[in-house]
Amino acid sequence: MVAGWIGTVLYILAYLLLCLGKLTAGSKCYHLLNILGALGLIINAADMKDYPSFVVNIIWMIIAGITLWLLIKKGMATGETSKT
Repeated sequence: MVAGWIGTVLYILAYLLLCLGKLTAGSKCYHLLNILGALGLIINAADMKDYPSFVVNIIWMIIAGITLWLLIKKGMATGETSKT
């Protein structure tokens, strides 16, 4: 249950920071928050046997993971050292 609440807070934090302009949709931090949020909700959904939530959060985490990987790869190709 705790993992679910942590995941929820991370999802909300990511969206809040995006809306406030503190993060962008192309920011590594934004996607990392989404990955960690999804992981918390996946753990909770598995424990509760909430399969629709489990599946949507797996997909959400895969999308965020691929995007984060592409951002890191792009940064490595351009020599970028930004932490966001």
